[in-house]
Amino acid sequence: MTALTIRKKLANYIEVADDKKIKAIYTLLEDEIEQQGHVSLEQYNKELDEAEKEFITGEYISNTSLKKMIKQW
Repeated sequence: MTALTIRKKLANYIEVADDKKIKAIYTLLEDEIEQQGHVSLEQYNKELDEAEKEFITGEYISNTSLKKMIKQW
């Protein structure tokens, strides 16, 4: 079974599951759900280093340029 199929089945199940089962599923996955979007300190520092390199080499768009681009959308 593919991950996409599993996601669909889980989404369908969650829609109809009773509250007790929903809470049990959440408890099982709570740590991962709460950490979603959080990055490790190492990853954070790596992203900062990459952003700094882009800035130094001029690989960025100024706020003024970005506003002009948005107006053209």
